[in-house]
Amino acid sequence: MPRAAILDVDGTLVDSNDAHAQAWVTAFNEAGIDVSYDRVRRAIGMGGDKLIPHVSGLTADSKPARRISARRGEIFRSEFLPHLTAFPKVRDLVEQFLADEYRVVIASSAEADELDPLLEIAGIADLLHGRSSSKDADRSKPDPDIVVAALHRSGAGPAEAIMVGDTPYDVAAALAAGIEIVGVESGGWGSGDLQGATEVHTGVADLYAHYHDSLFARLAAASGLR
Repeated sequence: MPRAAILDVDGTLVDSNDAHAQAWVTAFNEAGIDVSYDRVRRAIGMGGDKLIPHVSGLTADSKPARRISARRGEIFRSEFLPHLTAFPKVRDLVEQFLADEYRVVIASSAEADELDPLLEIAGIADLLHGRSSSKDADRSKPDPDIVVAALHRSGAGPAEAIMVGDTPYDVAAALAAGIEIVGVESGGWGSGDLQGATEVHTGVADLYAHYHDSLFARLAAASGLR
């Protein structure tokens, strides 16, 4: 049975959560809807189908909501995406996963047309075995659909898969999919927000620095690879 490292992107590999929040707030304001930046920021990690009703009360499939979501995408891609950077040691960590024979698959709530450039920014597009995004699931995180899609693409079973994510919604989605998750605090949530994660690191660089003591190394060792 293969093993899988299932990775979130925004806030985990790329420093983009603030940019997403700012794009949402601008799109709502342009539509004449006043929303709290703090409330939006704490909802980043959900897909738009969850975030819009959570912060505004609009029904996600209403015409105003669809217009706001489309405008948010335009703002994010034009004003923020060109300036985003990856967190340190992202490629090093993924290369370590590959050395330990993990299949690396993305599980992101990002829109499909945003995911490719985000993976280029992360510098790992050439290292992946697969990816799942909002188009691959009816429901976004914290529902498990996107993680389950990534798990299927990896070919691994739940006991042979570990996720890395930065939000409580990643934790909930991973646990609902039946897999363990390593949390990272780089997206703005602390260890107290990431309860349910098997272990929590400050970011992927910290996970990489302590890799040989990590859940990933223990699973590889249990398979006789370390």
